[in-house]
Amino acid sequence: MRFRCLLCVFLVLATAGIGYAGSEDTEYFAVFMGGKKVGHAIQSRVEADGKVTTSEEVGITISRANIPVTVNMTETCIETIDGKPIGFEVIQNLGIMTMKLAGTVDEQGMVNMITESMGSEQKSTLQWPNGAIMAEGLLQLSKRQGLKQGTTYTARIFSPGILQALDAQINVGAQQSADLLGRVVTLTEVKTAYNMPGAGQVVSTSYVDEDLKIQKSITPIVGIQLELVACAKAFALGENDVFEVLDKMFLPSPEPLDDVQSAKSISYILNVTDDANDLPARSASILRPLGTAKDESAKVAGMAGATGLIIPANDNQKVQRLENGKIMVTVEPAAAPTGATFPYKGKDEKILEATKPNRFLQSDHEKIIDLAHRAVGDTKDAAEAVKRIESFVADYIENKDLSIGYASAVEVADSKQGDCTEHAVLLAALCRAVGIPAQVVTGIAYVKEFGGAKDIFGGHAWVQAYVGGDSGKWVGLDAAFKSTGRGGYGPGHIALATGNGKPEDLLNLVTTLGRFKIEKVAVNKN
Repeated sequence: MRFRCLLCVFLVLATAGIGYAGSEDTEYFAVFMGGKKVGHAIQSRVEADGKVTTSEEVGITISRANIPVTVNMTETCIETIDGKPIGFEVIQNLGIMTMKLAGTVDEQGMVNMITESMGSEQKSTLQWPNGAIMAEGLLQLSKRQGLKQGTTYTARIFSPGILQALDAQINVGAQQSADLLGRVVTLTEVKTAYNMPGAGQVVSTSYVDEDLKIQKSITPIVGIQLELVACAKAFALGENDVFEVLDKMFLPSPEPLDDVQSAKSISYILNVTDDANDLPARSASILRPLGTAKDESAKVAGMAGATGLIIPANDNQKVQRLENGKIMVTVEPAAAPTGATFPYKGKDEKILEATKPNRFLQSDHEKIIDLAHRAVGDTKDAAEAVKRIESFVADYIENKDLSIGYASAVEVADSKQGDCTEHAVLLAALCRAVGIPAQVVTGIAYVKEFGGAKDIFGGHAWVQAYVGGDSGKWVGLDAAFKSTGRGGYGPGHIALATGNGKPEDLLNLVTTLGRFKIEKVAVNKN
């Protein structure tokens, strides 16, 4: 059941905003979730040698089934005095792994990056997004625009933490009294609406002083308010409360579901619970497929509505917006084509992308390659190979608990520890290591009982692997469920996002959870 990796995405959004003022400045913040203090944030800005270095450090500790999980992230932006990008650095500690990513921007607009993890380095490049700015660039833009009520402007904000540029619309509101932990001050409200790629929109509300320093910010995360409040250093770094998040990831089932795995398909009616006043100007396309089959893309593309909720369609689930504004999702697991071999030799670029290694799915690592060959054995049949890999991972991970923050495939291979995400990243990496395209899917899945709750859908992660040529199928695999006797992937799974196993791929998930209820379930046994 997932929550911790969502924090990385929202820590990026929560600490972004108008910017900083002064030649050298450090601000301390207390971080709250659900009204409880769960961590701290430190923001600093230093001018030296014609450069501006802006840093944001965030640390959060939450509890899942009474097991504490800590997430730490430091993001540093280096820019010229006038806000042009020079480089950046990100340090993430999501559990048993500390990962460092450093990037420099050359004169041609290419970003040269080095990722360090577990004593090894990985080099990669990225084209700097056209028109994108970082912290100092945003500060300079905000100074030019000012804080006059009604001012509206746009910005393309590059986030080193997720290696993406987010298009944002910034709206300056009225001055109002804001409570900063008992200290009431007059601040200006600024709303920033981030357009998340393929995932709708997230609105973060900040309250800034006349020097453009953020004093308070509020960002929604899966139905919970993530709040940063400026405060004294001692309080920011002081003792935290215990905030239990497990139940926040649950959706009640409208009825108990018996023997879900034997069903041919299950249809779900989703009732969108958005408040239109809280979610303005959402993307017009509410049902955009992510990693979809070609036939489903044609059916889903072009659907639009006021809800802004995005549910992906793929070979395993169909999505339909009903006339009453509700959404029907029908999950029917795809059967793997027979006779297909591996590695994949097709030319579809999106499918080929799902065969490549990355910093979380290190499918080119010697240990991952060795495990993959052990898993598939002597079979040449792709359908048989993915089944063997699923079973191998289910047996390989021995310590199935909630104590890991977010581990890469190599770390899971070493520790043999983790929950659904660790099962998923290892399974996907092993598939890729033998040339079988694989993606990590995040969404919700039905369980009869978990953490004391019964008949619920909880946040979950699994895998879809591509079997066949360019007319093949994405086949669902769930090593975590298989290892606990729930039978693996089945119609009790509803996909909300698909990606490459990186925390930044969860943008769709964080903009979807908490925004709908499951109103009705129809099980088809035939």
